[in-house]
Amino acid sequence: MTDRLKGKRIMITGAAQGIGLAIAKACAKEGASLLLVDLEGDILEAEVDMLRLSGAKVGFSVASITDAHTIAAAVEQAAVEIGPLNALINNAGVNVFHEPLETSEEEWHRCFDINLKGAWNCTKAVLPGIIAAGGGAILNIASTHAFTIIPHTFPYPLAKHALLGMTKSLGLEYAAQGVRVNALAPGYVSTQKVIDYWNSFPDPIAAKNETMKLHPGGRIASPEEIALAAIFMISDECPFMNATCLTIDGGLSVLQHS
Repeated sequence: MTDRLKGKRIMITGAAQGIGLAIAKACAKEGASLLLVDLEGDILEAEVDMLRLSGAKVGFSVASITDAHTIAAAVEQAAVEIGPLNALINNAGVNVFHEPLETSEEEWHRCFDINLKGAWNCTKAVLPGIIAAGGGAILNIASTHAFTIIPHTFPYPLAKHALLGMTKSLGLEYAAQGVRVNALAPGYVSTQKVIDYWNSFPDPIAAKNETMKLHPGGRIASPEEIALAAIFMISDECPFMNATCLTIDGGLSVLQHS
């Protein structure tokens, strides 16, 4: 364990698996105290137990980020278990991909409730304490969908574009109070969500191979590689980075626009 994040008390959402779990493990390794939030209670509790065995100070809350009251309660819980939060990583999200005219009202609301409103619920709950403490950091896990449009992925890019807009707006609004608000935009990452996406095709292996061909390096990121970037952005190593987005996609978006 090192101390790049010593003194950081971070709430991480969607922390039971995938990118969120990789970020949680990396933050714990760097000396942070954590409050982990996820709907998957059994998985989350098992992962928290493992982190505690490694010596990390970790609390957890089985909660939906779409429920503002539950999230506010989780923040209060964090203050008791690990101390007042001074950082937030909004990682929880869901893929909602459709053709526009085939998007039901239910799917529209599901996309925005989780990918945008949920991030705001968490930010709104944590932000007053961060300001009162004299500053801190908020990191929104966005996507390359936040600045590109891929056909048949509606309305997911709309939500991620809006999340990037929220990042910039809040970063400017609270900069004078010592709050940094940034975003991280991963491309394809080897998570269960991506595997499920490949499995939705008649030939999953062919779909996977096509994904790999899109990338200049011929591969996609691991969750641990995204976590390394998150550590940098939530740490005090980039104190003048604010209201911006760091892309981590292996050059995919550059290749697509060249």
